Amino acid sequence: MLHYSATDLSDTIVALSTPQGLGAIGVIRLSGNQAITLCNEVFFGKDLTQQKTHTLHFGTLRDGTAILDEVVVALFCKPHSYTTDDVVEISCHGSPYILQEVIQLFIRKGARLAKPGEFTMRAFLNGRMDLSQAEAVADLIASESESAHQIAMKQMRGGFSKQISQLRQQLIDFASLIELELDFGEEDVAFADRTQLITLIKEIRSLLQQLIHSFKLGNALKNGIATVIAGRPNAGKSTLLNALLNEDRAIVSAIAGTTRDTIEEQINLEGIPFRFIDTAGIREAGDTIEAIGIKKTFEKITQSSLVVYIFDPNEMSIKEVQTELDKLDKSDIQTLVVGNKMDLLSEAQVKEITTEGKTHFGNNFLLISATEVHNIEDLKQYLIQVTISDKVQLENPIVTNVRHFDALEQADASLSTVLQNIEADLSGELLALDIRQALHHLGEITGEVTTDDLLGNIFGKFCIGK
Repeated sequence: MLHYSATDLSDTIVALSTPQGLGAIGVIRLSGNQAITLCNEVFFGKDLTQQKTHTLHFGTLRDGTAILDEVVVALFCKPHSYTTDDVVEISCHGSPYILQEVIQLFIRKGARLAKPGEFTMRAFLNGRMDLSQAEAVADLIASESESAHQIAMKQMRGGFSKQISQLRQQLIDFASLIELELDFGEEDVAFADRTQLITLIKEIRSLLQQLIHSFKLGNALKNGIATVIAGRPNAGKSTLLNALLNEDRAIVSAIAGTTRDTIEEQINLEGIPFRFIDTAGIREAGDTIEAIGIKKTFEKITQSSLVVYIFDPNEMSIKEVQTELDKLDKSDIQTLVVGNKMDLLSEAQVKEITTEGKTHFGNNFLLISATEVHNIEDLKQYLIQVTISDKVQLENPIVTNVRHFDALEQADASLSTVLQNIEADLSGELLALDIRQALHHLGEITGEVTTDDLLGNIFGKFCIGK
């Protein structure tokens, strides 16, 4: 775990901010009180110490008399920078050799190589952003879909942290009144109206529970919605995966039990990431290896957000499908029942099975042909609708961070205790204690409450140049 000292934060730091490897350009970033001065010592062009903030300057970087590269230097003078300290960003040619030589040059001049996430940590410690916004920076960099990008961008620009701060301030105001009562304990004076406090806590808990509820969707959108394709052998699971991916990712064979292990692939459907998991067919295992595969199938089902149960209408009736589904441990998991191989059915059979399927499973039933790619688009639209029809809409604040989720749950539990204590007419001292606990947990989200270990754990996961 990383640790930062006061000396660390006063140093001038340097790091490569673009990915490692060969590229057209590479950007080296410096931050600290000596950032502009150090750069000016090796930059031949204009005197950087005399230039305005947010300006670009062309020149050469030199190590003594040797020219290392022709570069463009961007100046961001404090406090108008990412870290609020002086920041210099140098765009070099993207040769790994050049970039390494330039970084080593600045280290010899007195800069220190930045630790992971140190630029963003300085931005947080200097008040440029709160802790949840800082964490959203890492999420933004890692976003691989439109929805993940949208959520990270909103959180980085304030997101629900403003809402949390407002709720926290209201609690602080009430806590102050209760603390004041304790100072006048002998006079038996009540400064905090208990009825108003109850109303406030219920309002805050309602908002907290909305945020807590949003985590299931937020975590899925951030990491991909785990969607298990399950069913008996030869139902067409692997063929369906290939049809969804539009490529031959899984081996397809008429031999039952071809898929022995799980196969996972991710695709974006209208900006929403789905992790499709092809599993071993559910049946009595023929050997030890297949048994392991089937065990993994059941494990993946319990861990999933969605289950696509696929069956062959030529081999199973709707009632048999229902019996099979009842055996699966999939409580609270959205399930779509998909009848495959409709290309082998007559029109009368298609109509009959569709009617029976809709009767049993409602809108969660669909007939397709994975081989002929028939109704695959309808299946994709169903998956999208299941996601966005959640009570939590993308326009509302969404929690994607496990740390935030845990803090919200603990804050909600503390406020629940406050309500119980008010109803039991317990002392203001106990009320104040539980309110302080709730304030502590809410403060952990935005960074009003931090520890060195917490900061080291969060920023240690960042890339070096961010």
